[in-house]
Amino acid sequence: MTSNSPKKIPRNLVVICLDSFRKDHVSCYHGGNAPFSDLPPCSTPHIDAFAQLCVVFDNALPSGLPTIPVRYELMTGQFGLPYRGWEPLNPYDRSIAEILRINGFVCGLITDTYHYFRPYQRTASMNYHRGFHSVIWIRGQEYDPYMSHPPSRKIDDYVTPAYPSTYRNLIGQYLSNTDHFVTEKDYFPAQVMQQAIDWLKKNRHHQRVFCWIDSFDPHEPWDPPPRFDPIPSPSSRPRLILPLGEPVSEWANPQQVQQIRLLYAGECAFVDHCLGWLFEALHDFNYFEDSVIVLLADHGHPLADHGKFLKGASRLYSELLEVPLMIYAPHIAPGRRSALVTFPDVLPTIFDVLGLTSETGPMAGKSFLPVLLGNEDHHREAVICGYHESEHRCIRDDRWTLIVRPEGVPDELYNRQQDPKETNNLIDSHPEEAQRLSRLFGSIWFRRPITRLKGLQAYYEVL
Repeated sequence: MTSNSPKKIPRNLVVICLDSFRKDHVSCYHGGNAPFSDLPPCSTPHIDAFAQLCVVFDNALPSGLPTIPVRYELMTGQFGLPYRGWEPLNPYDRSIAEILRINGFVCGLITDTYHYFRPYQRTASMNYHRGFHSVIWIRGQEYDPYMSHPPSRKIDDYVTPAYPSTYRNLIGQYLSNTDHFVTEKDYFPAQVMQQAIDWLKKNRHHQRVFCWIDSFDPHEPWDPPPRFDPIPSPSSRPRLILPLGEPVSEWANPQQVQQIRLLYAGECAFVDHCLGWLFEALHDFNYFEDSVIVLLADHGHPLADHGKFLKGASRLYSELLEVPLMIYAPHIAPGRRSALVTFPDVLPTIFDVLGLTSETGPMAGKSFLPVLLGNEDHHREAVICGYHESEHRCIRDDRWTLIVRPEGVPDELYNRQQDPKETNNLIDSHPEEAQRLSRLFGSIWFRRPITRLKGLQAYYEVL
């Protein structure tokens, strides 16, 4: 480690990954730091309290999307976007658990994120549990083929006539999986946190411990327990726990759009509530004395901010890309950082703090340890985001957003300082900014030749 490293090397690592948790739904980010929507933050007192102990990052983004590509970046420190999409770890990948295991850590994975190793993948397994000593999988999330009986609840109470049969079937699977839920502790975030607490307690005696806690919530379907349900009345039907991805004008009225947004906020609030148990246990078991603790989301989630719900390759706006990222380590002073960082950078940074810098050499991500320590507040000039299979790409620096669209679709350029909601396309009036951003990333990052960028023909003719 360098002379800028923490005074004491922590023994343990705890990573808390939340799926689809929007940055602007964490209270401490709202009001100036995440101004890209008019949606009020939900109540997140436990995350907010944890943030007071952490270095909080205001400009953290994934590169490759969505769920599995993000975890590839987080667990390997590599960029997946140019090379791979929704794929398993291959035999030559080295994941965080495999590396830490060699370095004497006892590694545990607790998750209800069934994409890791669900039984009906295109391949046998995503294999992201490889290297862990212990794997605790909470079954039944989302559309996991867990229960085969028909649901006791009526699917018609959860859809509109516009819902296709595929969506009705997905909702039916979720309802079957959760028919037995009675108390709050039956719900998935509660199960994940309680299992994590039990694992952390039982494994505290080990010399070095690594625990990856992966909560699929607040991913849709959004179905929080009654105490966190903003729409408790049975008469509020249909209860649209799973929105469609088409333009909302085609399938929902304004009241239904608001209902869905409230259900999402309720899900976020419930996840925060369950995290409160975990943070209390980490204190009780003294993990705060000798551990690095990381909390982040894999990505955000569109809530019809730009006319559509759900993630999608074309929806590369702040509501999808900006995520909460908080890092706690003993002897590192809490604070706020505006430096631009991307997910492949997270693992080499963690390894630097853990005294494992020698393991980071082959990683494509670069450590932002100086930023974490407060010695500087600049890391990357720009980042690029997108889905591997898609032609859509988003390039962002600390001010501008450039969204590169497929041939025949207008590119988009936004000044986020003046237009945080990304609604005023400046591609025609500020082509020089689009040119500058596009020059930062070579053609390997794109699924079509970079020279096809519309509005930039004059620049490329000069080249």
